[in-house]
Amino acid sequence: MSDRSNITDPDVAVELGSPSSGSAPAAPTAEPGEPGRWQRALHQIATGNAIISVLAVVIALVVGAIMIAATDARVQESAGYFFSRPGDTFGAIWDSVSGAYIALFQGSIYNFNRPDFLTGIRPLTETLTFATPLIAAGLGVALAFRVGMFNIGGRGQMLVASAAAGWVGFGFELPWGIHMIVALLAGLVAGAAWAGIAGVLKARTGAHEVIVTIMLNFVALYLVTWMLRTPGLLQAPGSNNPKTPAINETAVFPDLLGPGYNLHFGFILTLVAVAVVWWILNRSALGFQFRAVGENPNAARVAGIKVPRMYVYAMLISGALIGLAGVSQVLGTVTTGFSSGIDAGIGFDAITVALLGRSTPIGVLVAGILFGAFKAGGFAMQAAEGVPIDIVLVVQSLIVLFIAAPPLVRAIFRLPSPGSGPRRPRPIVTKELRTGEEVTAK
Repeated sequence: MSDRSNITDPDVAVELGSPSSGSAPAAPTAEPGEPGRWQRALHQIATGNAIISVLAVVIALVVGAIMIAATDARVQESAGYFFSRPGDTFGAIWDSVSGAYIALFQGSIYNFNRPDFLTGIRPLTETLTFATPLIAAGLGVALAFRVGMFNIGGRGQMLVASAAAGWVGFGFELPWGIHMIVALLAGLVAGAAWAGIAGVLKARTGAHEVIVTIMLNFVALYLVTWMLRTPGLLQAPGSNNPKTPAINETAVFPDLLGPGYNLHFGFILTLVAVAVVWWILNRSALGFQFRAVGENPNAARVAGIKVPRMYVYAMLISGALIGLAGVSQVLGTVTTGFSSGIDAGIGFDAITVALLGRSTPIGVLVAGILFGAFKAGGFAMQAAEGVPIDIVLVVQSLIVLFIAAPPLVRAIFRLPSPGSGPRRPRPIVTKELRTGEEVTAK
């Protein structure tokens, strides 16, 4: 009697021939009811985080459209006689919403009313200019998220970095290129050092980084305000206004597309930062330790990872990235001098960008460009259609709200939850006795 081995692997289905046939086992066959490749791919897309971010933006835009229509004077007027001529109301709603979003597109991507392509594409360059500090600061917040820390001190880190870069920018006379590099490094070091305070306190004393970074925001704000009002520090000589002198030309970021556009070299530095953060998180040993600590610090500690040291390293890198946002503001956008409002709310917007980007470098890049488009197109929407700029802020806030509530988004669009969906059926094991031989088949 020939010797046959029992088949116990549940992922392999083999049909065995009779002992006398001598035929080879047949090729594996798919179980009936087993989900196909495309079905599994669609399920992964429907239950993934990326689709939640996209749908959160869609819902926020729909709610924004309702608000635009509700605040439009023509819609309100036509609604007064809705039952006699409902078409007028729907037409006014369409004109209001479409006009606002067309203006948003033309103010952020491409303006079809311009005579040529070079002037028509200028709105896109404005979007990228607004997105530059958002992406850099968003990367800093996202990296801290991946380590399990909530860096909410972007405003303070931007202010300190701006003050350091600005002081080097207007206070020293250095050759072109070298001056810009020195000012850039000064801003990065200042931002890293300011965020490192929170990292050291968390590592040594267990102080919560949210409380520490919030307090450091106020410390940085009043410190920089005092320096702006003190002659010999940041205040422009002979001026009573809390504003710095103009940045020297040798320290200013060069324009990428010429003097007719505001896009500057800071955007290139931001793209480099995206690549560096991606490499750190996905290809380096430090990034592996970051992700391990973010997933489970206790398990990481048992595995031999020095968790307190990772907290310090993460906050140093996070602060440097947020400092890059402050440097981009000073050396690229506000080169005529800056005040204590140089952060322009970017430190808090970066939290939204990191959440929308799911704390991944590529996601933060896309989310930063999206919010840059909101900022650039919001002003055009207000000027062309009279839509309040506050509606854009409401749309941004709604995006955060829906991202923070994935079950709500899944309920609205009837998406499956991550734990549900098609699964491979469990094998059915039977035993057949053939001439005293036991065969196990599926």
